[in-house]
Amino acid sequence: MDRQIILLNGPSSSGKSTLAKALQILIRERRNERYEIVSIDDHMKIAEDETIYEDDVYEISGEMCDRIRTALGTAPGVIVDHVITSERIFSQFRTMCSAFFIQMVRVSCPLEILQKREKERGNRCLGSAESSLTYLYPKEGYDLTVETHRMTSEECAEIIYNTLFC
Repeated sequence: MDRQIILLNGPSSSGKSTLAKALQILIRERRNERYEIVSIDDHMKIAEDETIYEDDVYEISGEMCDRIRTALGTAPGVIVDHVITSERIFSQFRTMCSAFFIQMVRVSCPLEILQKREKERGNRCLGSAESSLTYLYPKEGYDLTVETHRMTSEECAEIIYNTLFC
């Protein structure tokens, strides 16, 4: 099997990081494969109360792609936890990772729950969840959508696993 990228794309506070970890564990348990996780949170270099703009994400997206490609030198796959908010960021991601098979999963959650989670987290600029939901890109064309407000991270991981691996 070719090395693959599982892109978890969704708004801030939608549960992507927790879902990525649950999916990583599930893949390791069922396939005995170690998928790396590359997260936007590991690359952002702004204060927690600072507004995140599209330019900020574009600036670090290339670094993320470099890390993905490096990880795929040894790992069978990478789970990418991202917030893509423009065609420019999406095109950069697709171009830089074009040598690999990309499975796109939209992580969905209603605005009121995103706002509640964002406030409870306390480590995001208030409004980031709403803004990232509004500008999330692409709007369609995903291989799968999971709704993190309806299911646990483990249940969402199970759906992703069954769809992509079975």
